[in-house]
Amino acid sequence: QVQLVESGGGLVQPGGSLRLSCAVLGNIVSADVMGWYRQAPGKERELVALITAGGATNYADFVKGRFTLSRDNAKNTAFLQMNSLKPEDTAVYYCHARKLIQYNEWGQGTQVTVSS
Repeated sequence: QVQLVESGGGLVQPGGSLRLSCAVLGNIVSADVMGWYRQAPGKERELVALITAGGATNYADFVKGRFTLSRDNAKNTAFLQMNSLKPEDTAVYYCHARKLIQYNEWGQGTQVTVSS
C-alpha cells in the first residue's frame, strides 16, 4: 500500500522560511509527478507547484521566485523550500504523487501558519 508522509509545517513569522518534505512509502517505483497543493479556510484547494521525474517544474504565479520544489528520485521524496513567506501563504499544504496505473495518492496535510 502506498502512503505519503509529509513533514515540515509549522508557525513562522512573515518573511521567514519553511521546508516541507513528502516521502512516498510502500512503493519503490518513482512517481511520475509529485506536487504540493494548499487549502486555506473557506477556499478551494489550489496548486502550488509540480515536479516531474525528470525534474521539470511548474509553479503557481503567487509563489514564483519564493518557493522551490525539488525531489530525490532514489528516495521518492519531494521537498518544497518556502522563502519570503507571507500571511496569505497560511494554509494546509497537501502533497500529491501519482504513477501511471500504479498509484494516485494524497498526503494527510501539514499546517503552515505565517503570523507575527
